[in-house]
Amino acid sequence: MIVLETERLYLRELVLEDVDALSLVLSDPESMKYYPDPYNREKVKSWIQRNIDNYRTYNHGLWAVVLKDGDIFIGDCGITMQNIDNEVLPEIGFHIIKDYWNKGYATEAANACKEYAFNVINYPAVYSYTSIHNIPSWAVAKKIGMQTYKEYERNGVKIIVHVAYNSNL
Repeated sequence: MIVLETERLYLRELVLEDVDALSLVLSDPESMKYYPDPYNREKVKSWIQRNIDNYRTYNHGLWAVVLKDGDIFIGDCGITMQNIDNEVLPEIGFHIIKDYWNKGYATEAANACKEYAFNVINYPAVYSYTSIHNIPSWAVAKKIGMQTYKEYERNGVKIIVHVAYNSNL
């Protein structure tokens, strides 16, 4: 099921058959260097199942990111409920397969998710959080209009949080 479209992409619900494609990013050590470990196949399947469950619970989650040109799966992006400094907040996250980095796809998908959060779900704000060292991720947050919200430490890692507010409310 297609959830939303941009000029070059469409985002659809993940399905368990996406495990091999999603493993290209979630099992890649370079792509996952800000996570404790890259994911094995079983963790990728659990990741997908958790998002399928989130679709039912929240009407959103991480969605498959697919290039319209060629119908190519390039990663995931979406809105998940995350514990950010002891508050459960809607967060925009993404993971793009390395071969598709630096082409604007993460920014395009994340911006579409921000608009979805504001115009469809009516969230008053959306957040993005990552290690202070994950400059590409917080650069995407800035590109989609997010501002630095706060920094805190979690498990010995300095975390930076960005926020965008819904101007429609």
